[in-house]
Amino acid sequence: MNILVIGDIIGKPGRKSLREILPGLRQEYDVDMVIANGENAAGGVGLTSIIAHEMFDTGVDVITSGNHIWAHKEIIPYLDSDMAILRPLNYPAINPGRGYLLKHEVLVVNLIGRTFMGNFDCPFRAMDQLLGNLEVRPNIVVVDFHAEATSEKVAMGRYLDGRVSAVLGTHTHVGTIDSSILPDGTAYVTDIGMVGPVNGVIGDDTDAVINRFLTQVPSRLSVGRGKVTFNAILVQVDGKTGKAVDIRRIQRETE
Repeated sequence: MNILVIGDIIGKPGRKSLREILPGLRQEYDVDMVIANGENAAGGVGLTSIIAHEMFDTGVDVITSGNHIWAHKEIIPYLDSDMAILRPLNYPAINPGRGYLLKHEVLVVNLIGRTFMGNFDCPFRAMDQLLGNLEVRPNIVVVDFHAEATSEKVAMGRYLDGRVSAVLGTHTHVGTIDSSILPDGTAYVTDIGMVGPVNGVIGDDTDAVINRFLTQVPSRLSVGRGKVTFNAILVQVDGKTGKAVDIRRIQRETE
C-alpha cells in the first residue's frame, strides 16, 4: 500500500500548491491514501470547514492537525462529525473530536509533543493505551507526531518501532533528511516539512517575522508570498505485516 503524507499546508499558497500537485502525485506513485496536516491551512493558523472540504476535494483522505486546531471556533463542531479530521489524541479526553480514525483499512493517529509545546497528556502513554485497547487492530498504523523537539520525535519513533507502520513528524515546517526504516520495520522521519512559501520564514512573511524577533512585540503574522515548496513523504507498507518496505521524500515547487 502506498501512503502519501503531506507536511503542514500553509494558507492559500499551500492550498493552491496542493490542488496543482496532488492529483499528479496520486497518479505518478499509484497512491492508495493521502494524509495531510491542515492545522495552518486557514490563513496560516487553524482550519475551517470550507477549507477542509477544499482539501478533501483535491484528493486528501484524512486531515491531521496540532496545536492550532482550535484557532477557528467554527471548526469545532465538525471535529465530532463524520469528516475525517483529527485533533491530537493526547489532548484531554473531554475535548471535542478524536485523535485517531480508521480509513481505507489504515489507522491514522495524531499526537502532539510536550517539549516546547505545552502541557498535554503524555503522547507515549496515549499510544500505549490506544494500541492496548483496540478491539480489532488493523495491520497498518500511521502516526503524525506534531512536535517541536527533534529528540522527542526520535524517541517516539524508537518507542513505536515495530508496533506501527510509520511515525512521521510535523510542526517545524522544515523537512529533515533522516527518512529511514527503523530496525523493526517502522518508517520514520523527524519532520516532513511544509507546503508553503519557500522564501518566507517557515511559510510566514519574512519582514513580519524578523520584526517580531527584533521588537519582541506579539503580532499576527501573515503568510509569505512567492514560490511554494511542496514537502511530502511516501511510505510503502506491506499490508499483511504492517511493516514499511520503502520510504522516500517528495519535494516539488510551484510558482
